[in-house]
Amino acid sequence: MILRMIVCIIMCGGLFGLGWAAPAAAESLRIGEPLCHAVSGTVAAEGAEPPAFSCSGEPAGYQQGTLWLHAMLSPEAGTVDGERDDLSLIIHNSRFDRLIVTFFYADGAVERQDVRSGDFGTHWRAGGQLAFRAPHRDVPLVGVTMQFDKLASARLLRMRLVERGEESTQTTGLATLIGAALVLLLAGAIYNASLAFAARRQFSAWQSAWAVCMVAWGACWSQLHLFFFPAMAGAISAQICTGLSCLAIALATLTAVTALEAPCVSRWLRRSALGLTGSVFALGIPLSFMRSGPIDTLGSVLGMLVLANLVAVGACIAQAWRRGSAEARNFAGAWAVPMMVLGSTSFFDADSMFWGGGSQILVLFAAAWQTLWLSVTATRSHALLRAERDLARQAEARAQDLARRDALTGLPNRRGFIERVGAVLAASRTRGEPVALLVIDVDWFKSINDAFGHEAGDVVLERIARCIAPHESATCTVARLGGEEFAMMLAGMAGFDLMRFAESLRQRIAEQEHGAVIRGRKVTVSIGMATTSGGADFRTLYRLADEALYEAKRAGRNQVAIRLLEGAEPFADDQHLTGGPDLPGGHDLDLRKG
Repeated sequence: MILRMIVCIIMCGGLFGLGWAAPAAAESLRIGEPLCHAVSGTVAAEGAEPPAFSCSGEPAGYQQGTLWLHAMLSPEAGTVDGERDDLSLIIHNSRFDRLIVTFFYADGAVERQDVRSGDFGTHWRAGGQLAFRAPHRDVPLVGVTMQFDKLASARLLRMRLVERGEESTQTTGLATLIGAALVLLLAGAIYNASLAFAARRQFSAWQSAWAVCMVAWGACWSQLHLFFFPAMAGAISAQICTGLSCLAIALATLTAVTALEAPCVSRWLRRSALGLTGSVFALGIPLSFMRSGPIDTLGSVLGMLVLANLVAVGACIAQAWRRGSAEARNFAGAWAVPMMVLGSTSFFDADSMFWGGGSQILVLFAAAWQTLWLSVTATRSHALLRAERDLARQAEARAQDLARRDALTGLPNRRGFIERVGAVLAASRTRGEPVALLVIDVDWFKSINDAFGHEAGDVVLERIARCIAPHESATCTVARLGGEEFAMMLAGMAGFDLMRFAESLRQRIAEQEHGAVIRGRKVTVSIGMATTSGGADFRTLYRLADEALYEAKRAGRNQVAIRLLEGAEPFADDQHLTGGPDLPGGHDLDLRKG
């Protein structure tokens, strides 16, 4: 968290440093320094002369009429190192009906340029600015007059005189900054929308809506939308920007307040933040439509409400953080930059920063920072949730597997065996393959436990399981059914191959060394086998295999006995399985009789 805050401070410092790095050649024009003003209560006729100019006080009564602003320029204006460079007048405010700019030259020549709301021609620039280039002449520029018809607010005007070369550089730099911020916001909007859809998260949906709103506001404020909708130039875009900015504040607050866990934020504090947000949005609606009236007063009230709203959201985040909310820590980093930006611009003039982009460009980058920060934290939280879900699924799968495996031998238990043989039997019926079930029982196992103890018996079972386990495959399922009884289900094997397999398994188990644990005693098994080449269910096969096992036991143990299910191919009359090495005489078993 500390590292993130350091990065945040470095980025803010970089942006502020970039903003203050404006060239010294740019000259800000303000009413009274050096602009003088004149006002007409009605819209002046074409070519009408302005009343007498006043160079003190604030203009008033111009909202339904015309406001003239005039500046006298020194002959050295636009001169750098003795070389004359043409000047450009940059104006930032578009809530007016018409603007006429008049340039006065030392030889008495006059040049006029004008724009109207809905038609800015080639004068608009990125960053909500208008550029009027004084035509090149051999004589110096000595004055400039701006005539605004039905201007909404003179206090919101921002005007600068810059050299022609600097104007191009600043315009390009400002457009690049705005484009970068809008791309970041758009990427954040798309990402959060996809995250909201995939993860069903309300927070991501609010965040996506806020980012979309900021993209729309940034496009309107910067005038980049005029590439596609040139008729929206002027007052209508400014009014839309006011509404979008208030909507963005409301969405940002909803994003933060709804994401914080209810127990972590007191009810009155949450309601205060939502109430202030509602007030901001409610006041923004009439301000969006106003072209005259107390716009400046209402704008100041709106600014105070926005600051109060920021304080309320900050208090919600701080309280939630103190109460252990993980979301609050994420929001602290996300809201730190916007709070610093909006709070700081209330105490110093940022209008001349960022080549005329002013506080708006700061807000745009603060919004980009916020959406990127929250997108990263949302991704991290989502990744952690996915990791936890995957671990839970793996644990569940392991638990399911353990529930179906014998703890001592690691072989499937009776439950796991029955589940698996169902698939083997179904596949065999489909392919018409023979199936055999082998039930394997350890001979005289109780005597081993009685003579050497249950631990020795467990060792014997483990070593027998090692002989059986390697045969487990897609066509062979093995298990320990319980006690000293094991089982195997074989598919696709019949006749002599099946008999040889069963006999070799019996011999391998009989040859297994158990060492000192049972003092070198040999351990044998009896195998009962049931086979069929037609359809059969597990219960029937198991019953027949169990009968065959008891027959092998009665025949002297260490035997393989077989039973054929009706429909299976019988063995030849001379086929027998003989007894193992611990029965020297052997016990012949007539396989045809089962």
